[in-house]
Amino acid sequence: MPAISFQSISKSYPSPKGPKGSTFKAVDNVSLNIEEGEFFGLLGPNGAGKTTLISMLAGLSRPTSGHVQVLGSDVQTDYADARRKLGVVPQELVFDPFFNVREMLRIQSGYFGLRNNDSWVDELLEGLGLADKANANMRQLSGGMKRRVLVAQALVHKPPVIVLDEPTAGVDVELRQTLWQFVANLNKQGSTVLLTTHYLEEAEALCGRIAMLKTGRIVALDKTSDLLKAASSNVLRFKTADVLPPELAARARITGRIVQLPANNALEIENYLAAVRQAGVTVDDVEIRKADLEDVFLDIMNKQGAHA
Repeated sequence: MPAISFQSISKSYPSPKGPKGSTFKAVDNVSLNIEEGEFFGLLGPNGAGKTTLISMLAGLSRPTSGHVQVLGSDVQTDYADARRKLGVVPQELVFDPFFNVREMLRIQSGYFGLRNNDSWVDELLEGLGLADKANANMRQLSGGMKRRVLVAQALVHKPPVIVLDEPTAGVDVELRQTLWQFVANLNKQGSTVLLTTHYLEEAEALCGRIAMLKTGRIVALDKTSDLLKAASSNVLRFKTADVLPPELAARARITGRIVQLPANNALEIENYLAAVRQAGVTVDDVEIRKADLEDVFLDIMNKQGAHA
């Protein structure tokens, strides 16, 4: 039995720009099974449909067509049972300003009929670096600390399936490390984890399998290792303050002064460097590295854009 099953899921909304009565599909006929114990990544650009899928998984939004199940419980027809099996960490920092951290976790426990679970609450507080903030009012916490409380709230009823929707967006490195160490440990103990993130290095390090979405459709689905194997074998990276020739710029990923060019073999690298020299471009810090998940992601998204 899959931990999460999306069965021919579509979600349409009224189109704000089209003629009256027209719609657009935020999610378009997505079918996807996530097995028990997986650490699964759901990636895509803004507006790809990731959060819409998670909203339907959490029962916050109804699909226009299709079904969603959590460990065999249908999210629509057996909502309470499905929700008990699920812990969701949302993107937004939503909190009640009138309670301290421990009170918030006790209240959240009560929603699931749990009492006298202070030992687990203490474990969550310790594991997420919140022990010294247990009696602090939510209003007094930094954004990163509030994010930790959201994670604790999602886990307070010990759900077997954990959904993390951009959990480290805009937070410090220390929180990321604390969070991933804690969640990775839960995954080792058998919890299923579904992660959406724009930090592709996190997905590459943590996720055993990845699905990529674009305009509401799955455009790639495979083991992380196989996605990386299918990419260009190398990337030429250098820094320059000069303007690249148009034929190179069209192939390059440019971030400030850093230029990265995909290279399948040594001959391509030689041709790139020859073209740079011929154009009179001055380069520094030249290196050759293996392709990473960001390279794979951009390649897949660009190919899908060309096919659209």
